[in-house]
Amino acid sequence: MHNGTTITQFIIEEQRHVPGATGDFTSLLNDIVTACKVISNMVNHGALVGVLGSAESENIQGETQKKLDVLSNEVFIKSNEWAGHLAAMASEEMDEIYEIPAKYPRGKYLLTFDPLDGSSNIDVNVSVGTIFSILRCPGGGENPTARDFLQAGTQQVAAGYALYGPSTMMVLTTGNGVNGFTLDQNIGEFILTHPKMRIPVETREFAINTSNMRFWEPPVKRYVQECLDGKEGPRGEDFNMRWIASMVAEVHRILTRGGIFMYPTDTKMQAKGQAGKLRLLYEANPMSFIVEQAGGGAITGTERILDLQPESLHQRVPVILGSKNEVERVLSYHSA
Repeated sequence: MHNGTTITQFIIEEQRHVPGATGDFTSLLNDIVTACKVISNMVNHGALVGVLGSAESENIQGETQKKLDVLSNEVFIKSNEWAGHLAAMASEEMDEIYEIPAKYPRGKYLLTFDPLDGSSNIDVNVSVGTIFSILRCPGGGENPTARDFLQAGTQQVAAGYALYGPSTMMVLTTGNGVNGFTLDQNIGEFILTHPKMRIPVETREFAINTSNMRFWEPPVKRYVQECLDGKEGPRGEDFNMRWIASMVAEVHRILTRGGIFMYPTDTKMQAKGQAGKLRLLYEANPMSFIVEQAGGGAITGTERILDLQPESLHQRVPVILGSKNEVERVLSYHSA
């Protein structure tokens, strides 16, 4: 017998503090949790069930899809289309929105998700994850369109991610702090193990792909160079550098011990007509919501990510997030 609080119990207790709550939101979160359990099982079994390798297809961004990208996307759709909580869904892996089929009832929420973030790591057995965000559908959800998804990050009702690592974890915010749950494989339930997660304000750890340094803007070059200069430099401190190439794993590390994660804009992206690498609706907004709720900061370099007005479903933006003091330092360098 476990003595902890399950994620279902936690969500129901949170719902009791919301006047007029109908239970739809709680049920929706439970469906998302179910989808993440299924994906966790697929990731855990990997080559044993033939889900590794390329799917020999590309997504809307022109990126080669892994088999698990496609399978995880299908799992999320099938787990969430039937219950009557959603009007539509949008995925990083789909060109257009997915309207709930006519045979199912429609609800008042919208769901955006990256079904398998960091999937380029899956064949080498490095941690990957799922990112999701919930929005209210304007107009009650009768005739949802892509425009309904183009809401600023401040309008998110909830956001979270599942991390498929040595243990499977679910990290969730509904705008009242951040809580982490670990999947107990013996009982098939997520148990509250990391209540009220907070990001340390100070850090001596940064994450960035330094192979792109020659393309960076001067403020980012300045910040990273000062970290690399260590005790002998203007910061007077030695820093450690990390890079996993899985945003879920990077953000989880920052939530647990502090740090700053940077995928800034650069001249290489700008030459392709892209403002950044990461997707606003599927990655930047949900992760920024989580990070801010845990006491951190999240910017593009020059402005708060959650204040951005989305222009398209697959819009890309620069992302700099993590410990508040370091994020504010990078912001000040851009303002100098």
